[in-house]
Amino acid sequence: MTINTPLVNGTSYCTVTAYSNDSFEKTVEFYTRFLELEQLAEFSNKEAAILSNGIISIKVSLSVDAAKQSAVEEQIKQLESVTKTKDWRSQVSQTLVFNTSDIFSLQDALSTLEYPSQSYPSSINPMELYTIDPLGNIIGVTSTKNAVSIKPTKSSNSPVSVSSTNTDGSLSKNHSFTDLSYRMKTTDAYPSLPNKTTTAGKKSIAVMTSGGDAQGMNSNVRAIVRSTLFKGCRSFVVMEGYEGLVKGGPEYIKEVSWEDVRGWSTEGGTNIGTARCLEFRQREGRLLGAQHLIEAGVDALIVCGGDGSLTGADLFRSEWPSLIKELVDTNRISQEQFQRYQHLNICGTVGSIDNDMSTTDATIGAYSALDRICTAIDYVEATANSHSRAFVVEVMGRNCGWLALLAGIATSADYIFIPEKPATSSEWQDQMCDIVAKHRARGKRTTIVIVAEGAISADLTPISPADVHKVLVDRLGLDTRITTLGHVQRGGTAVAYDRMLATLQGVEAVNAVLESNPDTPSPLIAINENKIVRKPLVESVRLTKSVAEAIQAKDFKKAMSLRDTEFVEHLNNFMAINSADHNEALLPADKRLKIAIVNVGAPAGGINSAVYSMATYCMSQGHKPYAIYNGWSGLARHESVRSLKWEDMIGWQSRGGSELGTNRATPKDADMGMIAYYFQKYQFDGLVIVGGFEAFESLHQLERARDSYPAFRIPMVLIPATLSNNVPGTEYSLGSDTALNALMEYCDVVKQSAASTRGRAFVVDVQGGNSGYLATCASLVVGAHASYVPEEGISLEQLSQDIENLAEAFDRSEGRNGFGKLILKSTNASNALTAEDLARVITAEAKGQFDAKAAYPGHVQQGGLPSPIDRTRATRFAIRAVDFIENQQDTIRSAREANDDFTADDKAVSGTAAVLGVKGSHVVYTSIRQLYDYETEISKRMPKVIHWEQIRAIADHLVGRKRVD
Repeated sequence: MTINTPLVNGTSYCTVTAYSNDSFEKTVEFYTRFLELEQLAEFSNKEAAILSNGIISIKVSLSVDAAKQSAVEEQIKQLESVTKTKDWRSQVSQTLVFNTSDIFSLQDALSTLEYPSQSYPSSINPMELYTIDPLGNIIGVTSTKNAVSIKPTKSSNSPVSVSSTNTDGSLSKNHSFTDLSYRMKTTDAYPSLPNKTTTAGKKSIAVMTSGGDAQGMNSNVRAIVRSTLFKGCRSFVVMEGYEGLVKGGPEYIKEVSWEDVRGWSTEGGTNIGTARCLEFRQREGRLLGAQHLIEAGVDALIVCGGDGSLTGADLFRSEWPSLIKELVDTNRISQEQFQRYQHLNICGTVGSIDNDMSTTDATIGAYSALDRICTAIDYVEATANSHSRAFVVEVMGRNCGWLALLAGIATSADYIFIPEKPATSSEWQDQMCDIVAKHRARGKRTTIVIVAEGAISADLTPISPADVHKVLVDRLGLDTRITTLGHVQRGGTAVAYDRMLATLQGVEAVNAVLESNPDTPSPLIAINENKIVRKPLVESVRLTKSVAEAIQAKDFKKAMSLRDTEFVEHLNNFMAINSADHNEALLPADKRLKIAIVNVGAPAGGINSAVYSMATYCMSQGHKPYAIYNGWSGLARHESVRSLKWEDMIGWQSRGGSELGTNRATPKDADMGMIAYYFQKYQFDGLVIVGGFEAFESLHQLERARDSYPAFRIPMVLIPATLSNNVPGTEYSLGSDTALNALMEYCDVVKQSAASTRGRAFVVDVQGGNSGYLATCASLVVGAHASYVPEEGISLEQLSQDIENLAEAFDRSEGRNGFGKLILKSTNASNALTAEDLARVITAEAKGQFDAKAAYPGHVQQGGLPSPIDRTRATRFAIRAVDFIENQQDTIRSAREANDDFTADDKAVSGTAAVLGVKGSHVVYTSIRQLYDYETEISKRMPKVIHWEQIRAIADHLVGRKRVD
């Protein structure tokens, strides 16, 4: 018989005596199932049984004695009666204690077997665990540091997770939490749980980061590690990328625990390292990698990296059968290991600041790098304005111009160079000088030209910042400087979007691994619009490489076609808004319209970007853009209508607040008749409303007033803009990303303060009205201990549970650095408890173990410069809004011509007043009538369907929060 590596060790031999046949059988079953001991048949009979794991042995002997059996039963009854009130160890003269390195699996076993137990110092993080055997003995296990801890190897019918010793036979120092699901109530509907049919065998999942580092990689690793542990699997990290696979051993392939990744979301770079590895490109290197994974007990690998890293991962999987065949033939692995590790599941998450992976809208780190670029250009433009200078800014991008393109839109750059759309040397010089000269002639004091590092001319000649500098100086006589941002673009912590993207993709990557079978193609976790999706890894990599090949072949049309449609849309948008009215209008005179824009509600990041983009796009088309200043009240009281001119809007794209002015008055509040009068006076052909729920109400009121006021019989579209993100018809509102970043930065600072003062938690008051979106997303990206939102309120049971969790968390922190805790509370989560009240309650209930303070970021959440996401999405939505107004002209014209027969209830007519939004993987227009009548909780100012519920569940589970039903 072969004894696997044992679960427990310590005392080498002991004897226990049973006084009845029934207790004898129950005792044998107890030690077999609880401590994973095996009965040695050759030494066992009806009167004795020897149970062993190769290191410890327990003899169960039978001596029938009714009186003693009665005493045993009485003792067991007495001990069970004081389980919750007294320490069993004080009730008996001796206990039998074994050493273990996997105390959590034993705790799970006790729960499964329904044996009574006591845990010390707590059930959340026990160091000692005790139970009662069928003979009334107190049996304990301990994982204290002086224990001789050996990892278990799971047998086919064992409930314990798979583990292994280090390859050199030494004992592992990494303790792992095994199944965290017992810590919190959950249901099969929880989005990160795999189907039960796919988890018959527990996996060991490893994660590695490879290639260039990218902000958000640490968030991705944290999510993968904790999701893996939550689902009862073992979690490993591979240090230093593929180099770690090649070198192997416990130094490079490490098992990690829940606490090992605490606080990683707030850290830049990748804490598990990344490195280029030439050895892995050779078969012998991949052979070593396979051997080392098998030795560590890993059977699934998640790789976060770029196209090169993911190509290597898929090659590794395709070669796996031949690699393990060679390993077993050369006796480098055993026949048992060969059978156990027949298949390697691979999954990819894309970490790359270039955003050059096909089939996904965004890669981990791309928006953080864009944020660095936009911040730098905002700074550079300030000094450029002072001296009326030109700046040539070089950004990263290799074969992809995404960073340069999006930065060009977000900062209103004068010209950009990207590899996907080159011109001949003479063409780009003429084009650039033409647009810069026109901008300067209109009074623009600054010139910003952005050059992607992979910029080329049509003959594939590289275009350097020095080349651009020379042209600006020689042909235009501009005082010009060059700024190369370099690795600053990779630096710093991830923005909120990347933390969230990396976290959600990490959770989905674990799902994919657990749900995969040997025939499942390796998946790549992508995002399309607002939806996390799985794509075939091989196909995504192939398309990505095809772009570079097309560029090298000078087939630039094909290169552009291989980019996603959003990239092409962004490029067309940049060219349209950059030309404004400097060139001849694209539309004939009879197609040109008068289009008004108004801001309604509270300020939100991206509002000015939407106005600027709408106006400049209108100009390029030939439309005349009008601004309604100070909302509906400004129009009704002061006729605050002005036509927008390009020179008056210089710099608006990157400004916070609202240059038009905004307030919460609706048309009914202001004066519906006067508003209709001015609409008729200026003969508006379309209206764009930018704002939150008051804007939503405004669109509803105008649409319903069409029967009485013909002036409103025009296409009208709402661009949602509110930090609350509570507008029905969309999963994203302008300003919500800016607010989330502001709140995230505030929470990071507050958390640092909490960590500096031992035993402190902060309760942060979060805006958002009746929507918990901001608090929920902030909770996910900052790793808050708990969040309270209006949709759930604050129950006394949940609050009590969260305080207990806090106490246990501080108890197990053991004085470690960086252990600060946050609780986020939406202002409207409770009418009875403010953040200050909540902090006082928590402090009182903590009984001196820790304290809590209140923190109020207030209107910081509304202010500041808009994030690059809000700037670029504002441009995209504004241009789509104008396109909507153009496309609806025929429908609304036919309805107007009917005059007295105008039918506002007609579906096509009501569809000309719509909300522009993102739903899943699509940008959609939804009739305001449909949304208002069927999809809105008017009294709560909320949509009926809460689209971010899954995010909330994941945020709670990734911090181990217990939920009270």
